[in-house]
Amino acid sequence: MHGNPMPDSYVYVTEEGVTRHYADGSVEALAWEDVVEVRVVTEAGEDVLYILLDRDGEGCVVPRSATDATFLARLRYLPDFDLDRLTVASDSAHDGVVVVWRSPDPPSALPDLEYD
Repeated sequence: MHGNPMPDSYVYVTEEGVTRHYADGSVEALAWEDVVEVRVVTEAGEDVLYILLDRDGEGCVVPRSATDATFLARLRYLPDFDLDRLTVASDSAHDGVVVVWRSPDPPSALPDLEYD
């Protein structure tokens, strides 16, 4: 029997966040409220990658081939997100990484903790 090969990964986009499941069983997940930066990675002949990062530099890599209108619509909810900037970076013929959005809120300082 012939069928479609198992995908290398698949992506779920919800109102809460983005999750990518890899064929090896590993998972990357990031809640929308934790996203502080969005990058676009372009490489000739390769799929465009959207990288969502949190304050610790951890994140979720989303291939453009795995995105749909839900993903793009949800990005627009990020404060001052510019969808046109994302489109220009994604369609670029140049290889590289472009930061298309950063959170306008500075990282919050850790509170001073007192120990007994």
